Amino acid sequence: MPGLYEIRADYDRDSIVIYQAYPASIAEPALKAQKFVAPFSFGRMTWIKPSFLWLMHRSNWGQKSGQEMTLRVRIKRHGWETALKHAVLTSCHPEASRSKEDWERQFHEAFVHVQWDPERSLRGAALPHYSIQVGISRHLIREFVDDWIVKIEDFSGSVAKMRKLLRDGKANDATRHLPQERVYNVPSEIGPRILM
Repeated sequence: MPGLYEIRADYDRDSIVIYQAYPASIAEPALKAQKFVAPFSFGRMTWIKPSFLWLMHRSNWGQKSGQEMTLRVRIKRHGWETALKHAVLTSCHPEASRSKEDWERQFHEAFVHVQWDPERSLRGAALPHYSIQVGISRHLIREFVDDWIVKIEDFSGSVAKMRKLLRDGKANDATRHLPQERVYNVPSEIGPRILM
């Protein structure tokens, strides 16, 4: 069985894929510019997720209002690990913080938040291990947009195809279209602060 807290992602030597779901008003300008532009908000936290199935659970396979388009965003591993180095968990864990007071101080000062949620199966059932979400705050969001992004692709067509296969009772066929994700090992100085 996978580790309880484990990053699984599509990645290569230099980059890692994260997924985000947006309305067309944000996704289409981003695809054209190959980076996020207005009306994307630079003043609020944006959450990035390397687990495709977790995002499918969250967006109901691209059917939730405002989450109709699934973007596959390839970012530099340097940027991803920079985010993790700045990260503070969204809840207090004795394994990662000296005290509740220490965690509260760090949380309010953090440029990046990390949250672990149950990973999801193809049909959305909670699995007995966790998937990471990384929240990039307004303090780092320009760096994320201008320096980390390598490529933005529209993955909505693949999402629609898998959604139809699932609806037609062809889960095995849908599985064959899933992105290939494998364990991503983080540097040893990062792991303990995010429960890895």
